[in-house]
Amino acid sequence: MRRGPPRPPSGDESLAYQFDFGQVVSGEYGQWILSGLGVTLQISGISIVLSLALGTVIAVLRLSKVKPLVWFAASFTEFFRNTPLLVQIFFWYFGSYSVLPEAVNQWLYARDFEFACGVIALTVYTAAFIAEEIRSGIFSIPKNQLEASRACGLSFLQAMAYVILPQAFRVIIPPLISQFLNLIKNSSLVMTIGVMDLTYMARQIEAHTFHGFEAFTVSTLIYLTISLIVSLGVNLYNRRVLHVRSR
Repeated sequence: MRRGPPRPPSGDESLAYQFDFGQVVSGEYGQWILSGLGVTLQISGISIVLSLALGTVIAVLRLSKVKPLVWFAASFTEFFRNTPLLVQIFFWYFGSYSVLPEAVNQWLYARDFEFACGVIALTVYTAAFIAEEIRSGIFSIPKNQLEASRACGLSFLQAMAYVILPQAFRVIIPPLISQFLNLIKNSSLVMTIGVMDLTYMARQIEAHTFHGFEAFTVSTLIYLTISLIVSLGVNLYNRRVLHVRSR
């Protein structure tokens, strides 16, 4: 039986969504994804280093015998832990000009102001959580070690730096890495102030190609891959530590 010419698509078929992941990951749009990934890794890396340093300082201050320092550290922790990160990002972006010194504002505006505000917001927010993790790690160390260190002539800061904190960090590595992963995922919020990170670029690709599903699927898989790589590294480290201790 002879077949006739192919039937033209109906209205519903012609308007059906056509998936095209190749358009998103290749050519100019692929470069956008890589550029956004680079910004995400950069802002996350800087914020991780700064939040770890700031969180350590806050944790030590909370154990100080100087009451004003303890109150400051406790207020810092409670304020930044209990306010939304997005609100904090907007605060630094729209309100930092009224808070920071004029010289600092001019320095920031002369560079990448949006990027700097994102780093500040991610740093102080994550530092508040890291401070609590470090403090719990310090409490897990027998108190007599600090007393013995002081009896040997070490100051409070020296005892913390050379005796207590090295042991505390070994205890809190898993929850600490969890905070770092949260920071990497939270970094997607900086797109709201114009930082051209991975999420921002996915949104731009969606606006140009109308392939939002593909763009955000790719960005989601990239975030997932980063998290899995970091988690795998932590698991390998923990196995190595347990192997060394079992000897």
